[in-house]
Amino acid sequence: MPLRKLKRNTIDSSMAGKHNELVIAIDGPAGSGKSTVSKLVAKALDVVYIDTGAMYRALTLKAMRNKIDLKDEGALTGLARSTEIDLKDGPGSLKVYLDGEDVAGLIRTPELTNNVKYIARVPGVREEMVRLQRSIGQRRGAALEGRDIGTVVFPDADYKFYLDADPAERARRRHKELVEAGQAVDLADIKKDVISRDESDMTRSVGALKKADDAILIDTTKLSIDEVVKKILSYIK
Repeated sequence: MPLRKLKRNTIDSSMAGKHNELVIAIDGPAGSGKSTVSKLVAKALDVVYIDTGAMYRALTLKAMRNKIDLKDEGALTGLARSTEIDLKDGPGSLKVYLDGEDVAGLIRTPELTNNVKYIARVPGVREEMVRLQRSIGQRRGAALEGRDIGTVVFPDADYKFYLDADPAERARRRHKELVEAGQAVDLADIKKDVISRDESDMTRSVGALKKADDAILIDTTKLSIDEVVKKILSYIK
């Protein structure tokens, strides 16, 4: 069952402002709900929301635009070091700025999604991204979501969570998201991509998708967004 929209006034607003120095790591595979959940957790706790995946996607977009060989690690590392990427909350959605251009609506295409793995596995690229993510998170606390936040980026995070869901359900969520964005995609193809992406994320040599030993596992397959957010907030004292 797909994650449902959060009902209004279901999060205790009294929590906001009391935890703005905390770092909360939320990891998990694509389609587990971590992006939407992390955004709402950040809002509830009045901390910065950092979508690490969007940062890699933005750099992937620039590499594709510049027709850079995605297997040239030196070129990709140089690109990362000369690229400005910023994340800002916007009305209803996260704004992703690539060298000053909002590219949030351009970084979710299937082609780009399939190319992110080439960018994310480059040690030099990850080093630059981790530096930026830590810099943002240490300023005033943050809720970060990705695949190696609790194991690599912030191994000493105050709280760590690992969201997961059945691959078929994650594929349905991804398909719905793309259809609503006006893209013509096949559910069977999306499911294959999800499974392929999982394997790639879990086996890459740097920043592999992995549950931290001290992370709290939450299966979101049959949970609504509201239920997942409440469960996470219940652990944060």
